[in-house]
Amino acid sequence: MAALEHALVKPASEARSFDSKWLIIGVAVLIAAWLALVPLLFLIWQSFMTPAAPGMPALFTLANYTNVYTNSETFRLLGNSLSFASGAAVLSLVIGTMLAWLNERTNTPFKSLVYALSVVPLIIPGILFVTAWIMLASPKIGVLNLLLQRAFDTDQVFFDVYTLPGMMWVDGIQQAPLAFLLMSAAFRSMDPSLEESALMSGASILQVARRVTLRLVFPALAASFLILFVRAIESFEVPALLGLPVGIHVYTSSIYQAIHEYPSQIGLASAYAVTLLLLTSLGIYAQSRLSSQGSRFATVTGKGFRPRTIDLGKWRYLTAAIFILYFVIIVLLPFLVLVWSSLQKFYSVPSWAALNRVTLDAYRTILDYPQFWSTVRNSLFLAFTTATLIMLLGAVISWIVVRTRIRGRWLLDNLSSLPLVFPGLVLGLSIMICYLYLDIGVYGTIWIMLIAYATRFLPYGTRYASTSMVQIHKELEESAAMSGATWATSFRRIVLPLLKPGLLAGWIYVLIVSIRELSSSILLYSPGTEVVSIMIWELWQNGQYVELSALGVMLILLLFCLVMIAQLVGKKFGISEG
Repeated sequence: MAALEHALVKPASEARSFDSKWLIIGVAVLIAAWLALVPLLFLIWQSFMTPAAPGMPALFTLANYTNVYTNSETFRLLGNSLSFASGAAVLSLVIGTMLAWLNERTNTPFKSLVYALSVVPLIIPGILFVTAWIMLASPKIGVLNLLLQRAFDTDQVFFDVYTLPGMMWVDGIQQAPLAFLLMSAAFRSMDPSLEESALMSGASILQVARRVTLRLVFPALAASFLILFVRAIESFEVPALLGLPVGIHVYTSSIYQAIHEYPSQIGLASAYAVTLLLLTSLGIYAQSRLSSQGSRFATVTGKGFRPRTIDLGKWRYLTAAIFILYFVIIVLLPFLVLVWSSLQKFYSVPSWAALNRVTLDAYRTILDYPQFWSTVRNSLFLAFTTATLIMLLGAVISWIVVRTRIRGRWLLDNLSSLPLVFPGLVLGLSIMICYLYLDIGVYGTIWIMLIAYATRFLPYGTRYASTSMVQIHKELEESAAMSGATWATSFRRIVLPLLKPGLLAGWIYVLIVSIRELSSSILLYSPGTEVVSIMIWELWQNGQYVELSALGVMLILLLFCLVMIAQLVGKKFGISEG
C-alpha cells in the first residue's frame, strides 16, 4: 500500500516540477521575443505611415522612403556617416593595436599600469568626453587653442573639433581603449613561436610586426574594426554636439532632428532609423562571419607558452613616453578640464587670474538643483533594476540555450542578441513608437525607460551568463534531480550560486552602462523621469558649462568607485579579467 501511494505521489510531484520549468521557460521566451521583436515591427510599420489631417488616422505611404532615397542630401548624409564611422574606427584601431602590441609583446615600462588604467576611459559617459574636448579644442573657447595662441601671439586656430576630422578624432580616441582591450586579448592568446622564429632568422622588429604578427591577428583586426565601425555609426553624442551646430549631419543626428522638428516627422525618422539599422546589421553580420572563419589563421600548439617579450633597448623609453601621452590625451586632459571648469564661476581658460577665482559654487548649485536628487534616484533605480532583471533573465535564457535540447533554442539565442543591432537612438525611437500605440500606461513614465534599458543591455547579460553556464557540468543538476529536487530548487540552489561570479560581473557592467546611458533615454524621458545623463544634456543646452562640469566630475568619481568595487568583488569571487 505504501509503495502504491509512493508511486502515485511521485508522478504528481514530477508533473508539478515539469509545469513550473516550462512555465518559466515560456515566460523567458515571451519576454525576450517581446523586447526584441515588438519595437522593431512597430518601427518598420511607422516608417510606412504618414500623418493625415489632424484627428484623422495615419495613412500608408512610401513617401518617407522616397524622401530618404531620392533626396540629394541623403547621399551626403550617407557619405558623412560612412566617412565619420570609418575614420573614427581606423583611428581607434591604429592607436589601440599599437598600444596593445607594445603592452603584450615588448618590455616597455608601465605595462601593468597602462592595462589597469585602460578601463578608466570606458566609464566616462560619452557626453562628458565630448564636452571636455569642446572645452579643450573648440576654436573659440578651447584651452589648447587659447594657450597656443597666447604662446605664439597669433589668432590662428590650431584645433577645431567642429569639423568632420574633429568628430573622427574625438570619437576615435574615445573608442581607442576598447580597441586596446580587444587587440590585447588577441595578442595574448596568439602563439608567439612564429615571431620568435622570425627574429632568430634575422628579421627586424618592424618586419616581424608587419609580416608575421599583424597577419596572424588579421581576423581580430578585422573583427575589431567592424565592432568599432558599428559603435561609431550608432554614436549620438559626437554628431549631436559637434556636427549639428555646424551642419554636419549623420544618420543619428538626422533622426534626432526629424523627431524634434515641428511638426514632428516620426515617419521620416523611422525611415532613417531603418536604414541605420540595416547598416549596423550588416556590420555585425560581417563580424560574426569573420569570427567563424578565424580558425584559418590559428596556430596549433599543445603546449602552454609564455611569450618572450621583445627587448626594445633604448627605444623602450620612447614607447613609455607614448604610453604616458596616451594616458594624458585619453584620461588626464578631459578630466582635468572638467575639474578646472567646475571650480570657476564661469568658464575661462586656465590662468593665474582665474586661479584666484576658484570656488565650489558650481557643486553647491548642482546639489541644490531642484531636480538633482530625484534625477539621482531615477538613475539608481533604473540601473539597479535593469541590472537585476537582465541577469536573472539572462541566467534562464543561457540555461535554455546551453542545457536543453529544445528545438529552436538557437532562435531564442538570436532573439536575445537581436538588440545588438539597434543603435541606442533607434531603439529609443522604436520603443517610443511602440508604446504610443500600445497604450498600456508606460508612455511618459519611468517604466518605458526601464523597458528600453532592459532591451538594450539584454545581449550583454545573456553573454555573461552563458560564458559561466558552459563551465558548469550538468551532472550537478542531474544529481540533484535524482535526489528528488525539483527543477526550480536545483536552479535556485545549485545553478544560480555556481553562476554567481559571472552574474555578478554582468550585473556590475550593466549597472555602470545604465547610469551613463543617453542615446536611448533622449527620446523617452519626460518631466519627472530625467536621469543624470539627461540632466547633463539639458545643462549643456542651457549653456551652464560650469554646473555641467561639476555634475560630470561627481558622476565620473561615482562610476570609478563602482569599477573599483567591481574589481575587489571580482578578486573575492575569482572573476577573471577575460
